[in-house]
Amino acid sequence: MGLSKHTERFVHMDATGKTDVSAAGIEREIRDFCARSPENSLGPDSVEKAWEEPLVGIARGDDPYFARFKRDIGPFYWTPEEAFALAFAGREVPSEELSVVSYVLPQTPATRREQRQEADYPSRRWSLSREYGEAFNQRLRRHLVEVLAAAGVDAVAPAASPLFDYRRSERLGLASNWSERHTAFVAGLGTFGLSDGLITRRGKAMRCGSVVLHRSLPETPRPYRSHQEWCLYFARGTCGACIGRCPTRAISFEGHDKARCHAYIRETAAPFAREHFGVEATPCGLCQVAIPCEACNPTAVGDDREQG
Repeated sequence: MGLSKHTERFVHMDATGKTDVSAAGIEREIRDFCARSPENSLGPDSVEKAWEEPLVGIARGDDPYFARFKRDIGPFYWTPEEAFALAFAGREVPSEELSVVSYVLPQTPATRREQRQEADYPSRRWSLSREYGEAFNQRLRRHLVEVLAAAGVDAVAPAASPLFDYRRSERLGLASNWSERHTAFVAGLGTFGLSDGLITRRGKAMRCGSVVLHRSLPETPRPYRSHQEWCLYFARGTCGACIGRCPTRAISFEGHDKARCHAYIRETAAPFAREHFGVEATPCGLCQVAIPCEACNPTAVGDDREQG
């Protein structure tokens, strides 16, 4: 498979002069693409970046958590092995031969600062990041697949697949057949909070993406033992700041009401963003700022909390 005219090759080579598709080489490619691509912006006429420097982690394709997600969410949920087989005409590759590269794209201080001032509707920058920043996220997914293929490594970005979809989980309500947040958790990049958002080392104000590839890479150790360890409420019984940030009361100490949240985004936040900012995205994200986990892991001792 060749590169598209919009794709640059990996700029990093290994000691033999070949394309570096090691874990370090792939991470450098993600970082370089975010730093250098003009598409990482808040719009076609903007020079302001949508995302800060990314975090990158790697999970094994046979990590037991993927099978656990399928059991918990429903039979429609893809394991890495299934996502790969769907992309390559049913070609079965053992899960132990697959790796999943996951990355986190943190919101910028300017976007977070502007979003903090809002209480009922998403801010302009946040709405633009949901539209143009997510378009860049899709571009990054495709870029990784293309450059890996050009280096002889088959890969697929499940969330960019035409088969990616949302279904009704018997246990959990509305759910997608591939979750970028759950994948990032497996790859050691963060744990879940009271609002269901993923708390990373750079906080909850972020988006994420992933690619499944036919290459066995060393996994990123998970620096936590439970899926809610970095949330102050679950770790210490304190906080709950995200509850007060939700304009539709979809968050409580009992958890996240996905149906109420979804209705607010579709019926209130998205029409507001369309009318005021001219975007077709579905933004909200009010519960991701003005909280202790906005830009850091709040349970870490001696962290460098940047509130911007």
